[in-house]
Amino acid sequence: MESDEYKIQAFDAETQNLLKTALKEPSNVDLEKVASVIVEQSLRDATFSKEAGKMCYTIIQAESKESGRNVFRSALLNRLQTEYRNREEMRARSVQEWVCYVSFICNIFDYLRINNMPMLALVNPVYDCLFQLAQPDSLQREEEVDCLVLQLHKIGEQLEKMNAQKMDELFSLLRDSFLLQGGLGSLAQLLLLEMIEYRAAGWKMTDAAQKYYYSEVSD
Repeated sequence: MESDEYKIQAFDAETQNLLKTALKEPSNVDLEKVASVIVEQSLRDATFSKEAGKMCYTIIQAESKESGRNVFRSALLNRLQTEYRNREEMRARSVQEWVCYVSFICNIFDYLRINNMPMLALVNPVYDCLFQLAQPDSLQREEEVDCLVLQLHKIGEQLEKMNAQKMDELFSLLRDSFLLQGGLGSLAQLLLLEMIEYRAAGWKMTDAAQKYYYSEVSD
């Protein structure tokens, strides 16, 4: 069984069974409950939030094949939307939970496809989350900077294809922060500069940049 692949050991036995069934025979379980369980775990567990997209994609495919329905996808998007509407309170309450939410919604954007295209419904919410991470107060926090850079590395290129103008706006915000904002930590500055160069190089890491940015890490 691919439970290792989906990191479901974190759940109690009953929930593990629920998820295993959802992955194989989704019509036999309450898919709204499954969506709830996955979202709640993603907000608590940073590792899971980065990997849950694959599980969601598998359940959506299985449901579509089994019954031609989209109960799980609708429930998942509804939950994402509810959390999205409450994102400011979430961030005020717990930066950890907020960063998990951003990882999760970006991972869902990365995995969920309709006719090989990312889901349009997620484009603006994902951008809004990244814009929040690019605000001056977020750039003071290492975990928010890390999250921003990680997401842009993973989904920046496909996000730009969906809305290039918004990506331009996001990067002009990042450039301003890099140039004008006092009090940015040296790591945050390095990561922002690397991100700006990464996009300028067509969302690719040049060899020179690789050597420059990662030499200290590997030494």
